[in-house]
Amino acid sequence: MEPTSQEIILGDLPKGITLASEATGNKTWNVLGHTYLAKVESATSFAWLSLDPTGTGVPPHVHPTQDEHIYVLEGTYTLYLDGEWTTAGPGDTVRMPKGLPHAYYNKDETPGKSLFWVSPAGQLSRLFDELHNLDDPQEVVRLSALRDVDFLPPGSVPGA
Repeated sequence: MEPTSQEIILGDLPKGITLASEATGNKTWNVLGHTYLAKVESATSFAWLSLDPTGTGVPPHVHPTQDEHIYVLEGTYTLYLDGEWTTAGPGDTVRMPKGLPHAYYNKDETPGKSLFWVSPAGQLSRLFDELHNLDDPQEVVRLSALRDVDFLPPGSVPGA
């Protein structure tokens, strides 16, 4: 039997390497105390490096159209995952399927550093553009809802 040649069809994910010290397209955002550096951006996936100082976090929310993942590089994160609180540390991968209520906080004494990614990319990069240097949490919630990130009402998750 002769080997058959198959054409490999590539999506719109650009090939290449994003160096550790760089952000794809020089996109760096300050979102409520976190620094996000774009690492991969395409229609099918979006990834960013998140630098999370002690005392920062993202309250409970839902991505109705995206799966989200966190690969923890440094620090320990306190996570809310669908009704349960847990922690993740260096080397751990957190999986948050679309529709799952989740939150993360850096309650550790050391800064956190993680690679986050979502699939499909959706409107998250555009949302980060809109949230950059914004310091009004109510406006963050309002803009997020327009870009498929739905925050749960304050007080709806004990401990958040």
